[in-house]
Amino acid sequence: MSKGWLTGLSLLAAASLLAACASETQDVAKDGELDRARVYATVLTGPTSGVYYPVGDAFSTVLENAGYKTSTTATGATAENVKALLSGQGEIAIAMADGAIQAYNGTDAFEGQEPAGDLRVMMGLWPNVCQIVTTAGSGIESFADLKGKRVGVGAPNSGVEVNARMIFAAHGMSYEDVKVDFLDYGQAIDQLGNGQMDAAFVTSAIGNATIQELAVSQKVAFVPVEGEALAKLTAQNPYYVETVIPAEAYGADADTTTAAVMNVLLTHRDLPDEVVQDMLELFYGDGLETIAASHASAKEHITLGTALRGIVGIDVPLHPGAKAFYAGKGLAVD
Repeated sequence: MSKGWLTGLSLLAAASLLAACASETQDVAKDGELDRARVYATVLTGPTSGVYYPVGDAFSTVLENAGYKTSTTATGATAENVKALLSGQGEIAIAMADGAIQAYNGTDAFEGQEPAGDLRVMMGLWPNVCQIVTTAGSGIESFADLKGKRVGVGAPNSGVEVNARMIFAAHGMSYEDVKVDFLDYGQAIDQLGNGQMDAAFVTSAIGNATIQELAVSQKVAFVPVEGEALAKLTAQNPYYVETVIPAEAYGADADTTTAAVMNVLLTHRDLPDEVVQDMLELFYGDGLETIAASHASAKEHITLGTALRGIVGIDVPLHPGAKAFYAGKGLAVD
């Protein structure tokens, strides 16, 4: 069972919070003011080897320092986070925008599942870059060169695997064209380093620790996503954008063109408005320095000025508390 949003309250009171928004202020307030000590906020992140975990842990630290009861949970990232959020096993979660949209609509990786209509967005984070990693001596220079190769595409229905599937489709290819391995990217990179894998999909911020570790022992290279395939991918899926993996990020010989998807911070629609507003005040206020120190991508991309980038107009709505926060800062939320 979830720890829930509140501690020290009866199960009846917690159920009331989920069922009736009208009681939310009373449930989280003391003497008419938000009482942070009565709110438990589990932050759902990703594998400890990736970027989600340290950034998510920084969010948790900011909340804890402000008086919230909080913890950080390592997960399998987007798909697992969505399910955990909806089942009450966490209160805020990092996810890729495409995975959140698919969960909200019950499509693609979430086909056949009940649409996740209770999902809400709090803020945009940083672009998750689709990095198709290989070694410099592999002979793989284009996406077509992956045919017949052993390719790690991520855990089944993970955000990485969803990206892999869509990128294969954009190139007119499928998993049948390769020897596919459904490993998370940490495992896939390990096998790449041992010569048991030819390429691996890593959807992550630039500066991914697992790729950097591989680059210490081997010269790495990246398979580009470019040209007609990239144009098709971005036209059909507007949350994809063109970006570049700089050569200097991992010691590669050249920059590589690829696609990226925005990460978002998700919550449940029943998290009280005043809690969401308060959290955002902390994240973009005194807590911003802590968040920026967690990873270079957080430092570069998590700012109030870029908070709504890639999230206004997507299928998953902004949480009302987030709308109120951004409107109060003079940002357009419609």
